Amino acid sequence: MESKDIIEHLQNSLSVILDRELTEFSSETRIFDDLGLNSMRFIELLMSLEDTLGLVMDPDSLEPEVFHSAGSLAEYIRTRLDPAAVG
Repeated sequence: MESKDIIEHLQNSLSVILDRELTEFSSETRIFDDLGLNSMRFIELLMSLEDTLGLVMDPDSLEPEVFHSAGSLAEYIRTRLDPAAVG
């Protein structure tokens, strides 16, 4: 799965979680600052990503820079997807 596909998936997931359309969404979108995401909604996002992408999260690898932007989160996701799911 390519980063642009992950960004689109993030946009769709966040739209559902935040209950609003995200028309201005890109790799530069700051997850907390631009979207106003709080920690509870972020947990919802992570759980959604685990369910929809088959992502296995490693809590020890969740550094603050991972959450800086949609692009940094997409890169984290891309590198941790099951190799069988990457296409």
